[in-house]
Amino acid sequence: MPVFCWTALAANMLIVAAFPVLTATFAMLLLDRYLGMHFFTNEAGGNQMMYANLFWAWGHPEVYILVLPAFGVFSEVAATFSGKGLFSYRSMVWATLGICILSFMVWLHHFFTMGAGADVNSVFGIMSSIIAVPTGAKVFNWLFTVFRGRILLAVPPVDFVLHNSAFLVAHFHHVIIGGVVFGALAGINYWFPKAFGFTLDEGWGKASFWCWLIGFYLAFMPLYVLGLMGMTRRLQHISDPSWQPLLLVAEAGAIVIFLGILCQIVQLYVSIRTRESRRDLTGDPWNARTLEWATSSPPPAYNFAVLPSVETIDAFWEMKRKGLAAAEPAYQAIEMPRNSPIGIVIAFFAFFVGFSLIWQIWWIAILGLLAIAITILVFGWSEDREREIPASQIARMERARLGLGRPA
Repeated sequence: MPVFCWTALAANMLIVAAFPVLTATFAMLLLDRYLGMHFFTNEAGGNQMMYANLFWAWGHPEVYILVLPAFGVFSEVAATFSGKGLFSYRSMVWATLGICILSFMVWLHHFFTMGAGADVNSVFGIMSSIIAVPTGAKVFNWLFTVFRGRILLAVPPVDFVLHNSAFLVAHFHHVIIGGVVFGALAGINYWFPKAFGFTLDEGWGKASFWCWLIGFYLAFMPLYVLGLMGMTRRLQHISDPSWQPLLLVAEAGAIVIFLGILCQIVQLYVSIRTRESRRDLTGDPWNARTLEWATSSPPPAYNFAVLPSVETIDAFWEMKRKGLAAAEPAYQAIEMPRNSPIGIVIAFFAFFVGFSLIWQIWWIAILGLLAIAITILVFGWSEDREREIPASQIARMERARLGLGRPA
């Protein structure tokens, strides 16, 4: 499979394993709030710290739920635009799967200062360092693909000094923006022509890139220094005037990032206005390596009329390298699921359920839950869930995509 598929699989495995922890935590919190139970009330026999521990037992795997798909994007983009296969594909896959296990063994590093003791802190400090190994392996794989440090917050004594400081804010945003947001932006630019059939404007894209990159470092590098100077997060006023110059630099960085966002909006507007001149008629505008580029842009609803035969990594690249042109197959009808608005409808009513539970407006909560139940029942009893695309229509679409005339 492409590495992006591996990282998406790993992220979904983490979702299945981690989100029940959050669900159980919120269920206990709900019982505390509405039925007078005391799971998290210290003076009533509960433990407030248990809530924080359970939250981060979910929250740290959730960080990798965010970043793993972005790792997959980096892998696909680096390989395609380097014109060579990803360096050490197997180690990349094993590193991805290793993160699935290790990410559940590090959550306590958020609480090195809570008094758990030296032994517990040591175990979680070691695990927090070990999880850097598979992530580091990925970074070196990307570097070696394109080519022909210290870990501070994993060390308990350092964490005692920097806990709740602006250093932590900088650290988190460096990981999430540099890892997740930049990965998402790369994925948008890379797969946009596949999804919509035309490329994005390159000039405005470069302007956005430079604004994001420069603004990113201007905004968050000063916070590392401010954290070391003793500035804590979530302040309502500046208690030390010596922090002011660095805060102004960080503010300038935020403004530059905002300009990058504006450039993206303009890029999208210009690209849509000029889409006829930037149509992707080949289905493969980047000379890419993976199979999604083997079909038209945007792809038909059924993706592939005939399932491709995959015998190697970067199967599409191998097909192009060997000059393989498959003979026209005998097309068969394909059954496709019908589109359904059920997800949007349930989300609409769930919003009101959540809002009313927070403010204890019980009649709205009851009506919302009933509406959700009715929606699910209506969908569950529906039999009209699939449609069939006839073989003749598939053949016509495939011949048009390949530029073929009617068969002899």
